Amino acid sequence: MLHRVFQAFRLLLTPGLELKRWILLFTLGLVILSLGLTYLFVSLYRTVDVPEVGATLTLQFIPRWLRGVIFITCGVLVALVGFWKLNKSMLDAMRPNGSHSLVDTLVSYRMRQRGPKVVAIGGGTGLSTLLRGIKSRTANATAIVTVADDGGSSGRLRRELGVLPPGDFRNCIVALADAEPLMSRLFQYRFGQGSGLDGHSFGNLFIVAMSGITGNFEEAIRESCRVLAVRGQIIPSTLENVTLCAELVDDVHVQGESKISESTQAIKRVYLVPERPDAFPDAVKSILEANIVVVGPGSLYTSVLPNLLVDGVKKAILSTDATKVYVCNVATQRGETDGFQAEDHVAALVRHFGRNPFDYIVVNSARHREIPSEWRVSEVSAHGFDGLGSQVIEADVVDPNNPLRHDPEKLAAALLSLAHPGAEPYTNGVSVVGSSKD
Repeated sequence: MLHRVFQAFRLLLTPGLELKRWILLFTLGLVILSLGLTYLFVSLYRTVDVPEVGATLTLQFIPRWLRGVIFITCGVLVALVGFWKLNKSMLDAMRPNGSHSLVDTLVSYRMRQRGPKVVAIGGGTGLSTLLRGIKSRTANATAIVTVADDGGSSGRLRRELGVLPPGDFRNCIVALADAEPLMSRLFQYRFGQGSGLDGHSFGNLFIVAMSGITGNFEEAIRESCRVLAVRGQIIPSTLENVTLCAELVDDVHVQGESKISESTQAIKRVYLVPERPDAFPDAVKSILEANIVVVGPGSLYTSVLPNLLVDGVKKAILSTDATKVYVCNVATQRGETDGFQAEDHVAALVRHFGRNPFDYIVVNSARHREIPSEWRVSEVSAHGFDGLGSQVIEADVVDPNNPLRHDPEKLAAALLSLAHPGAEPYTNGVSVVGSSKD
């Protein structure tokens, strides 16, 4: 307990914490007030005749040193009760579902503020899974989200209202939110009836409405993040209305993100129309200032690559001094990466990049249970993969309850161990394989 209190006081004296100056000023004011009251009471005691009852109340019948001990003890007890009540009140206001100690809250807050600058690039459930694990370790997380989605509620809103697809942004907002659980559930609520509302999620409609109020999509995302107290920032890779297209191995071209995975032919490459959309400036800035840039997990061709096809994003990844990591999916995706292993995922990225930009490739190593054959997917392995110039990190990062998904906490631990130069990679007992980049 004393160690945590000491940590809290260190935080208050650390440069950059705005609260410290006002706490110190308030404390100084109390000290000056106490000195003034002491002088006043001493003067009154010496110049004013006090009734006999006053002598009893001030314990005149007890030696002065003992009176001092009694009053100091009473003052300490009152201060401790006040501090305990203040602790409880502040926690109720700051973190209704938070920790039991204000000291723990302060230490946790400061540790997140000092966390590495993490940029996560992708879309779909893979990106939101990663963000859920990252948010408890750093407040400096940035999600760069694809805008190529054209299916479901997002696709309908995009076609009918001409807005960027809000679905992946909604999932990221909920993943990074520090708001009441009910608010997160509300954002994810999907209407099940009504000719106009059927299939739409409340969060999508909220973002679109906010876009109309604020005048642009990026400001709508910022305001939505503020409403749900998001830890970090969420930004699009581009603000242009792009369409994702794919060239299949039989030279047939498929247009539209939602139709690409429906094809029965393997994908040769994907591209955007227009082919060279301008990158969102904040996305480029975040990548260049990051400590670690994480690509994936997520659908290789329809969630990950659409961001990397934005020319400014691609150049920023190639130019940044940050640690660059690709997180390989734990399982193949039907109609998109059938039969792929880790080497095939990375080879597809290299074809679109022109070279391998990654320092590390993270691949799941755990085999918790068999995947049912009717799912028509298989586990992705790094067996025999030399990394193509990257260092391959095999680690247990799978959700034990879902063999197709990453575990947020395990994945975040594995990635943040790579954000610090010289740190040993998190492998959870599994060896690091492959070669380091020159």
